[in-house]
Amino acid sequence: MKKTEPSNLEMQILSLLWDRGPSTVRQVLQSMPDGRERAYTSILSVMQVMEKKGLLTHDRLGNAHVYRPLVDRRQTLGPMLRGMVSNIFGGRVSSVMQHLLEENEIDETELAEIRAILDRQGSATGKETQS
Repeated sequence: MKKTEPSNLEMQILSLLWDRGPSTVRQVLQSMPDGRERAYTSILSVMQVMEKKGLLTHDRLGNAHVYRPLVDRRQTLGPMLRGMVSNIFGGRVSSVMQHLLEENEIDETELAEIRAILDRQGSATGKETQS
């Protein structure tokens, strides 16, 4: 089956599996980041569709199926984020960053991490960022 861009729900499931590692449907259901109530069978159906799309595979462990991603986070998110930056923000990464910083509560620890990423990026391209 042709690989398509994952839906929002599929992205939540992929993110969980990338972060937590192989998991059962029940583990995924209990950890969904959006906090919405869903039936076990709903998540199971979505994960089975994801398997048909080539996004997941599973191994059998006793009576449970343990799912793991077949796609890499970077390979999946890269094209999606580049498309969003291009289509929504006119290709301006600074506009994306400004929007994210204005719309989210950022604590000092996270802000320090962002500064460190910017410093590394500046060093990698030969440009130093100004603090």
